[in-house]
Amino acid sequence: MAKTSITSTNRKFSIAPMLDWTDRHYRYMARLMSKQALLYTEMVTTGAILHGKGDYLAYNDEEHPLALQLGGSNPVDLAKCAKIAEDRGYDEINLNVGCPSDRVQNGRFGACLMAEPELVADCVDAMKQVVDIPVTVKTRIGIDEQDSYEFLTTFVETVKTKGCEEFIIHARKAWLQGLSPKENREIPPLDYPRVYQLKKDFPDLHISINGGILTIDEMQQHLEYLDGVMVGREAYNNPYILSRVDNELCGQTNEVLTREQVVEQMLPYIEAHVKQGGRLNHITRHMIGLFQGLPGSRQWRRHLSENAHKAGSGIEVVEQALSKIEL
Repeated sequence: MAKTSITSTNRKFSIAPMLDWTDRHYRYMARLMSKQALLYTEMVTTGAILHGKGDYLAYNDEEHPLALQLGGSNPVDLAKCAKIAEDRGYDEINLNVGCPSDRVQNGRFGACLMAEPELVADCVDAMKQVVDIPVTVKTRIGIDEQDSYEFLTTFVETVKTKGCEEFIIHARKAWLQGLSPKENREIPPLDYPRVYQLKKDFPDLHISINGGILTIDEMQQHLEYLDGVMVGREAYNNPYILSRVDNELCGQTNEVLTREQVVEQMLPYIEAHVKQGGRLNHITRHMIGLFQGLPGSRQWRRHLSENAHKAGSGIEVVEQALSKIEL
């Protein structure tokens, strides 16, 4: 499959990899609203790719440009997976150095790797040796008591020496003990100025910021200091915000679909999924927030939630839910 060239325009805005959320169905919907956003998979472990029984790399061609986020710390295994992903047509490989969950720590990957910058550098180097697509790192600003600016810059400098040219920084540190992954997204305070300073000190690197970003105005403010913004929960809970990204952040003049048009363009995709034996709610669970803030949005959510999980449900459930919106 031909590779998609990721441009500086794509890198201005990306949607964060979110476990159980940014699957291929969500990404298909997201791409309807933004042609420029760089999309990321959920984190996939090297073990799942190399030893799992399912196809953990399946995606829709419409999703490009698309990055695979890998979880792992064995350079050999990561290199194998990176090569497989490149051969499958992925446009970027991203190494997870930010997830704080116990399960991830037990596997020796995620945020705990911040304490082992030489290993992260070796992982990046091993992947870059076998692929021609970009290899990037998503990380935090620190872990536990290791949260000084010097700790962060040492990590970045070390990984940079092996050829990593792009870092996505979640502007919170991670507490590896005592906080759940959800709490780690909310409790440690955000420190945007620290990420701004990192860009000043490493002007040759592409630095994107992640964490707590909710509005287009906030994204524009960050882009005054940084190369890109990555948005997570807001892009999921309020997905129609993506319809503003291309024109307001990326300098495009694209036609903007209405919410109703997004739903209508999802119907053939949903129909094909159901025809192949898939469940309706596998897709509609990602559409719940599409009409957030509009009259009828509660009825839309309720109708989908109460009916999409039922056996035999098809696009008629979505059409019925749409009829409850005051367009």
